[in-house]
Amino acid sequence: MTDITVEKSLGKIPGDEKKHEAGHEDNHLRRADLNLLTVFDAVMQLQNITRAAQMLGMSQPAVSNAVSRLKNMFNDELFVRCGRGIEPTARAHQLYGPIRQALQLVTNELPGLGFDPLTSKRQFSITISSPLDLLLTPKVLAMLKRCSEGVTLNIESLIHENIENQLRYHELEFAIDYRSIDRADFYNQRLFEDELVLISSRNHPRLPTQIDYDCFLNEKHAVVRLHGYSSFSFPYYNAPESQARVCYQGASLISVMEIVSRTEMIALVPRWLALHNAERLNLRIDTVPWFDNKLHCYLSWHESASKDKGNLWMKDLLIQSASLA
Repeated sequence: MTDITVEKSLGKIPGDEKKHEAGHEDNHLRRADLNLLTVFDAVMQLQNITRAAQMLGMSQPAVSNAVSRLKNMFNDELFVRCGRGIEPTARAHQLYGPIRQALQLVTNELPGLGFDPLTSKRQFSITISSPLDLLLTPKVLAMLKRCSEGVTLNIESLIHENIENQLRYHELEFAIDYRSIDRADFYNQRLFEDELVLISSRNHPRLPTQIDYDCFLNEKHAVVRLHGYSSFSFPYYNAPESQARVCYQGASLISVMEIVSRTEMIALVPRWLALHNAERLNLRIDTVPWFDNKLHCYLSWHESASKDKGNLWMKDLLIQSASLA
């Protein structure tokens, strides 16, 4: 009893410090203008004050004022001038993912919030790994042009090591790749099935009519750089005996095929790509029954994007586009 009395007299009742800290955090959150986060999201996406203002339906001075308040909120410059635009600071990049995810989660729960492709000016960001970008990008853009005049797409062709966080924090809406993302919080939809084949020059001096695995290992190989995270070739060259046969590592399968057509090297590529270039490059195409030679193309997205009506529309558009492949 004595201890408690003393603590009361000193204003240190057990648990008061934690309650005071929690109350301080609550008050700090109440003072923060959370509407500023939508401005931050727009400026991060476009990295241009004028275009961000147009997207938000605000005046340029209003957006500039909001950015100044954001700087005070986060005690950081957030954006610095770079040429005609602005460049996010390291702190802004750090904040972007969590803020974008939080805004998306709130948006998903708002009742009556719709998406109309005929009037929307929304920009979607997706990544289509090489060489699938060559096959699908023209079809996706043609489909988008038919379905919406205002919606735009930002398409990358490189899958980064942080692809999961890019999708989780809505820096990207979708990824299309030959590999799925096997995580509990991700969805994967198979778009189509293809076949892995072996290509060589029709003028190759040694290859027999029927190529077997021993013959495969006796030849020199051209591959997409094996150290790249999204290397198409790596799954087939992850053993010392196959890596020992690699003589050329290119940036893409296009450069690999060009090299194969002019040398005695061989390479593994998707059948659709081999057929598309066989006549132009004078290529021979062979099956590879010693491999699991089925290739599956996947559309992947994070579960937090599943309630977004715009994302649902874009998902359907991507699926329809892939069905034309």
